[in-house]
Amino acid sequence: MSVHGQLVPEGSRLIALSKRMQSLLQWNHFRRMPALIRMAAVTIVMLCLVAVLAPLLAPYGSGDQDLLVRLQPPVFLGGAWSHPLGTDHLGRDVLSRLLFALRTTLIIASLGVIVGVVTGGLAGLASGLAGRRIDNMFMLLVDAQASVPLTLLALAAVALTGSSPLVLILIVGISEYDKYARVVRSQVLVIKSRTFVESARALGASPLRVAFRHVLPGLVSPLTVLATINFSSVVILESALSFLGVGIQPPNTSLGAMLGEARNYLISNWWLAAIPTAFIVMITMAVSLLGDWLRDLFDRRLSS
Repeated sequence: MSVHGQLVPEGSRLIALSKRMQSLLQWNHFRRMPALIRMAAVTIVMLCLVAVLAPLLAPYGSGDQDLLVRLQPPVFLGGAWSHPLGTDHLGRDVLSRLLFALRTTLIIASLGVIVGVVTGGLAGLASGLAGRRIDNMFMLLVDAQASVPLTLLALAAVALTGSSPLVLILIVGISEYDKYARVVRSQVLVIKSRTFVESARALGASPLRVAFRHVLPGLVSPLTVLATINFSSVVILESALSFLGVGIQPPNTSLGAMLGEARNYLISNWWLAAIPTAFIVMITMAVSLLGDWLRDLFDRRLSS
């Protein structure tokens, strides 16, 4: 009986963390957020809605060209309302391209974070639960991946496989692989030494059951916080790779690709670079603020 008495409360406390995360979506909890965090959350939701509805909101097609109206300024600089944010060097509507670019950037960043969480999380879980020899091998691979310059890795991947959205997603996902693996491994080493895990093993639970039933629920909170914080880094990375020409290729576009196309017009038509840059800053600031708040929230609850 004493074994079961230890098993239930400890396991329930870890599983309750994931239920607390769901309570963050409740309206009462939203009202108790600091004003700056509420603003960040609303900004993220609005950007996601705009990205999803881009085909309906865009006044023109992403690739529609009209050389007769090329390099028109936006409305706030004396431009016409037919192109509220102006046009680029090929006469394409900046607002329409911005909406489609926002959708592309958010999709690639989201899928890249998922790839990093899944691969890094599983590697860290296996490394933490396995013996010392396998643990050392996994950590050697993680250290080797972290020591390779990401730009060099991206250029090599593009040279071998060609540039495509799938390759870009894998590149940005692998870039954060080592962070997830290290955090999950350290959490697993702490959790597996607790009483309820030892009790489950004594009752004959298989290693897979111990991993997915008793250890994995305790990793939900740190993985969520880390993914939120790293999301802004992935957005910047995708933008940088597209700016260098190894990311999204025409006729598709992203915020980084728009910024790369505008670099030849920084002096004469500075708004072409300023508008996508403002959206990159908006995304990274909002997600970073929300990630920092989630980290502080879970740290307080775990210490209480």
